[in-house]
Amino acid sequence: MAKTRKPLNDVTARLRRPLALTWAGLTAERLVRAFWPVWSLLAGAAALAMLGVQDIASVESVWAAVLLCGLALVVFAARGVTRFRFPTWAEALARLDATLPGRPLAALADTQAVGAQDTGSQALWRAHQARMAARAAGAKAVEPDLRLSRQDPFGLRYVALLGLVVALLFGSVWRAGSVAEMVPGAGGGAALASGPTWEGWIEPPAYTGLPSLYLADQSGQIRVPEGSEITLRFYGEVGALSLNETVSGRAGDVPLATGTEQEFTIAQDGEMRIDGPGGRSWQVEAIADAAPDVRILENEAKTAFDGQMSQPFEARDDYGVVAGGAVFELDMDRINRRHGLSTEPEPRQAIRLDLPMPLAGDRSEFTETLIENLSEHPWAHLPVTLRLRVEDAAGQEGLSKPVEMDLPARRFFNPMAAAVIEQRRDLLWSRDNATRVAQVLRAVSYKPREGLFRSEKAYLRLRVILRQLEAMTDSGDGLNGDERDEIAQALWDLGVLLEDGDVGDALERMRAAQERLSEAMKNGASEEEIARLMQDLRDATQDYLRQKMQQAQREDPENSGDQQSAENMMQMNSQDLQDMMDRIQELMEQGRFAEAQQALEEFQQMMENMQVTQGQGQQGQSPGQQAMEGLAETLREQQGLSDQAFRDLQEQFNPGAQSGQSQSNEGQSGGEGRGQSHESQPGQGGQGGQQQGQGGEGQERADDQGQGGQQGAEGELADRQEALRRELERQRQGLPGLGGEAGEAARDALERAERAMEGAEEALRNDDLAGAIDDQADAMEALREGMRNMGEAMANEQNPGGQGDQQGAPGQAQADPLGREAGQGRRAGTQDNLLQGEDVYRRARDLLDEIRRRSGEGDRPDVERDYLERLLDRF
Repeated sequence: MAKTRKPLNDVTARLRRPLALTWAGLTAERLVRAFWPVWSLLAGAAALAMLGVQDIASVESVWAAVLLCGLALVVFAARGVTRFRFPTWAEALARLDATLPGRPLAALADTQAVGAQDTGSQALWRAHQARMAARAAGAKAVEPDLRLSRQDPFGLRYVALLGLVVALLFGSVWRAGSVAEMVPGAGGGAALASGPTWEGWIEPPAYTGLPSLYLADQSGQIRVPEGSEITLRFYGEVGALSLNETVSGRAGDVPLATGTEQEFTIAQDGEMRIDGPGGRSWQVEAIADAAPDVRILENEAKTAFDGQMSQPFEARDDYGVVAGGAVFELDMDRINRRHGLSTEPEPRQAIRLDLPMPLAGDRSEFTETLIENLSEHPWAHLPVTLRLRVEDAAGQEGLSKPVEMDLPARRFFNPMAAAVIEQRRDLLWSRDNATRVAQVLRAVSYKPREGLFRSEKAYLRLRVILRQLEAMTDSGDGLNGDERDEIAQALWDLGVLLEDGDVGDALERMRAAQERLSEAMKNGASEEEIARLMQDLRDATQDYLRQKMQQAQREDPENSGDQQSAENMMQMNSQDLQDMMDRIQELMEQGRFAEAQQALEEFQQMMENMQVTQGQGQQGQSPGQQAMEGLAETLREQQGLSDQAFRDLQEQFNPGAQSGQSQSNEGQSGGEGRGQSHESQPGQGGQGGQQQGQGGEGQERADDQGQGGQQGAEGELADRQEALRRELERQRQGLPGLGGEAGEAARDALERAERAMEGAEEALRNDDLAGAIDDQADAMEALREGMRNMGEAMANEQNPGGQGDQQGAPGQAQADPLGREAGQGRRAGTQDNLLQGEDVYRRARDLLDEIRRRSGEGDRPDVERDYLERLLDRF
């Protein structure tokens, strides 16, 4: 038998370490499964004790919990002892053998039952034993299975462990000792043995944001805000420690100085001392909470065209301002008491508005703007006194110095509208003015002269209001408050209608202007008549846009600034509309009346169907966007000057050329200098357009006046170039601070543009038109580069994290800093939204063909042919 078990003994001797580890794992499994309730209960009880639950619970409940825990501990321990037994070596061997393929350890323990005397059978058996021994040699220790999900399906062990971790982090091991002090006689003995001790904290007011202070860690001098709470606890024999303090200012019913718990508030400077063994003393300095301060920034107040007031103010407090308000009080001493104001006014409460507070950030010092529209208030434009009030978290208030002003409100410039609004004010001033208001309004509207009312609707509305006012006044009860307010609102709406008209009136005026212009084109009107009618159309269009904007604000004031975005919607700003009208005027001046008529009809249809949104005008622009728009205007003016210099160069070398040839090169505009960009210099309005019309007269002037007349024209161009250079210098000096490489590159490019303009100016004064055109081309290229770099710098400032957010949604058109869609190549903008269809490409092809034709004519001067070749190389 010993012989048959020798192979197994040999293998187990080599596998002693894996077997020992497997046996230890089995032992751990049985210990965990038998005693996990014990250590879970101990962990939970320790967590509660270290968190100090026993200090806030009653003694009876604490001892009841201790007894229950002890009983449960005994039950769980007894249950674990009955279930636990140490594993045997054979169990460990079976666990290890079960993890091996073919159970080699069991095979090594087997004996040969058949063929023991047969030599072949014995050889086969030995081979089998050797194979099993090889497999057993690779055995490794089996990991124990410590999972308790079946025994603890609710995870109570994890709850106890989590509580213990929280207690170790936020509790104290020493607090568990207070449980033993609850045993009668035990706590006193321990305390007497260790001696009296104390602990204390200082908690500043929550609004200060300052941390709590542990008194034992503080030195002799302590500086804390007034209102800080001090908590002290004395341990040990009662009376061994006592408190003496002069910081609370308490009098009357004061707790005993030897009490085990002391709580009071710091109200003044003084001394705090703990007398007794281990006592300490401190000099406490109470930091007073300063009252907040607010100041009205008078010089920065603004009033918008619609009466919206913007009143900046500056507020500060040592710990932060929490709220504030503005109070407008009527200044009766400064009112000119005449007409309707001579009546004794009805009592009215002062105007009280809440001050805006920063939504985020530090409120200890900030600047904000009070924005409100008080145009409809009865005190509009009357003398008032403004005073601001701010409050801090401690309830202290700060008042600004009173500022005298007239209550900001909308102004009415239409005489009839101003009269209606004035009578409205008198009616709100006192209901005793009702009869006088009716008489005045009836007098000013009696046999109204032409133009006094914008429409019959306004006149009829006034007559209805008069009848209502007179009927209410003649009634037995007179005019009550609600009726007065109803009439006042009707008068306000009438005044706005008289001042602004409505969208329908503006639309009719715009349609009439478009019809007159269309008839002028059909009847072959002169250039002067077309120019005058185009100006009428521009004025009517601007009036219509203003009415449309005000209507949008009245109908939806919260969403009037939202940008409309739809797949099939075209977005245009005021400059795009201006460019479109310039294009119509160019087509008419070039004699292309059919195309001009079609463009005018498209413009009319677009204006009638448009939706006006804010955000493209000056009110919503940042300084960077305004600078970009100014540079774009400078670029257009420079393009116009370059076009005029090129036409003068043509006249100089081809005095017999027809003016129609120059018109094929975009007329007076060309490229990006389309429209009134030539005419925006002060004192030079209309010159750009007139010079084109005078292109055919250049030959006559050259024949009659010779070289002197040509030099006079070039001198005029030089003066315009100088004015444009000075304007660019002013714009460059007023650029907002832009950081980064893009901002520096933008400034360098604008400096190059200014130097190129200076070179063009000198060339023009020296009658070198070709050199001037080259310098002007360099200036325009530098301007485009500067605008491109400036746009990148502005984008980087708005999105410092990168370019990911700037790409927008897929398929969404990107806009440049001026709100226009991005251009192609080196273009500063695009006209794709304005001139669509085949006409754009046909005009581009015609222009390019004309340049190629002229460059191929050998009789043209070399300087002109060189310029044309440079144009072909660029485009």
